[in-house]
Formats: sequence, structure tokens, C-alpha cells
Amino acid sequence: MRERPGVGLGLALLSALTFATSGTFARPLITGDWSAEAVVLARVGIAALVLAVPALLALRGRWAVLRRNAGTLVVFGLLGVALAQACFFNAVRYLPVGVALLLEYLGIVLVVGWMWLVHGQRPRLLTVAGSLTALCGLVFVLDLTGAGRLDPVGVLWGLGAGVGLAGYFVIAGRVDPALPSVVMASGGMAVGALVLLLLGLVGALPLRAGTADVSFAGHEMSWLVPIAGLSLIAAVVAYLTGVAGARLLGARLSSFVGLTEVMFAVLIAWLVLGELPSAVQLLGGALIVAGVALVRVDELRGGRTEPVDERADAPALA
Repeated sequence: MRERPGVGLGLALLSALTFATSGTFARPLITGDWSAEAVVLARVGIAALVLAVPALLALRGRWAVLRRNAGTLVVFGLLGVALAQACFFNAVRYLPVGVALLLEYLGIVLVVGWMWLVHGQRPRLLTVAGSLTALCGLVFVLDLTGAGRLDPVGVLWGLGAGVGLAGYFVIAGRVDPALPSVVMASGGMAVGALVLLLLGLVGALPLRAGTADVSFAGHEMSWLVPIAGLSLIAAVVAYLTGVAGARLLGARLSSFVGLTEVMFAVLIAWLVLGELPSAVQLLGGALIVAGVALVRVDELRGGRTEPVDERADAPALA
């Protein structure tokens, strides 16, 4: 159908927009009584429960597929969900939301290095140029010579989120085409929530939550409002529209469209939280987006060396 690409583009943009709200919804909780790990647990735990029903329906008669991909789901939950989101939400404790997300998106450049070192897939010239552009952008985002230096702890958390995002893309690029995307999303979030809960119960992670009102968008309101936004808008809607968009556009093109999440996140944080990076950091952000876009364009032009299921889901993770 001629209109399918347009519908797919709309869904992919909606997915990027809803994913971009995660930092804005999380900030009032993290600056209040909640630990970042507890925020992640609430977000992915509730979303996993909501998506459990469609996931079970998608698995009817195909339980062998789930057993065959159990290991993939576990690694996806550990890296793509638990590590990426815990690091990102810890990063927004110290950094503006837009800056934290820019650091996370450097994970796409890490994928280039991983594929080269581990799988021998030497990057082409355009990919190298994109990686160098993104790294130059990182220097501007960090604004090392500026008056308002970024907290190094927040930078490390942001780069940790980038490692998790890289793991997400590596795993998503090799997902079994027989495994429904909604099962991958629900199962990965369930694994991530379970791991965080177990680590919290043994005291390895701080799972601290509160019921006090929070300040959101300049108003005092119940903590349930940002929790609902995180789990339903920034997780359930984001993943489902990402899945649908990826089915129509293909994984590579939909992940390319997902780069708009960075711009959406900066705009939302500015409108709701009053956060806006400096001019130098905005320049760095533009370079990072341009660099990552060059890498994605190179993939779209040259393809991959191994077969990839174009129906696989590859939305963003923030």
C-alpha cells in the first residue's frame, strides 16, 4: 500500500517523541525521594505488565520460540533495559536531560567499534567520518573550557547509558525473526525489572521511593502523575509505536528516524523543566546527531554484511 511508508514514519516519530519524555517525567522523582533505580523499576515493571497480555497473545502456539530465545531476552533485559535506563536516570540527576541523552546516543558509535573489533566489519569512510564528527560533538557537549562544567559523575553515568544502548542495538540487530517484537519488549523489560528488584532486595542497589508530592512543570502534584507518564507514555506507547513503525519502515530506517528523540528531549525539557543547554553544547549536540546520522546513512546505503530481519524492532531506550 502506498500510504504504509507515511504511516510508518508517523509511528516512528511518535515513538521518538514519547521516548523523549522519559527524562522529563523522571527528573521530579529523582530530585525528590526516589532513587534512579527505583524509577527504572517502576517504569519497566509496570510497562512489562501492561504489555504481558499482547505478548502472550502473540506467543500462542509458539512457545518453542520463547525457549529458543531465552538467553537473548536475558541479555537484552540486562543491557538494553536495566543498564541503559539505570545509567540514564542516574545521569539526569547531575546533567540536563538533553545532555544526558546526547551522551547515551554515543552508544551508536560504540556499535561501530564493536562490529569492527569483534566481527571484523571494518567501517567505511562515511562511518568513520560520522564517528569522528560525533566524538568532536562530545567535546563541545562537555564544554571543558566553559564556566559551567558538567559534573564528571553525570558524564560517566551518561557514557554508561551509551554502553547499554550499544548493547541494545547489537542484540536488536540479531534478533530471531520468529520472536514477536512485543515479546522482545515485554520480556526484556520483565527481566530488567526482576534483576533490579533482586539487586535491591539484597542491598546491592538503592531502591528508594516515596509518596510525597513532586514539582512537575511548575506545579505540585502527586508522584503518580510522573510514574504514569513514565510507564504508559514513555514505555508502553513508545515501544508499541516503535514496534509498529519498525514493521512498516524496517529496523534500520526506523532507528534512523529515532534520532529525532534527541531533539524532542531537548525541546520537552526546555518547555517543561526550563532546561536548555548552552550554545556551545547545542553545537556539540548538533554534531553528535549529524555524526550518528552519517553512520546510519552509511548503513542504509551500503547495507550489512549479515542478514537482518527488517521487521525487527529497534526503537530508542531512554
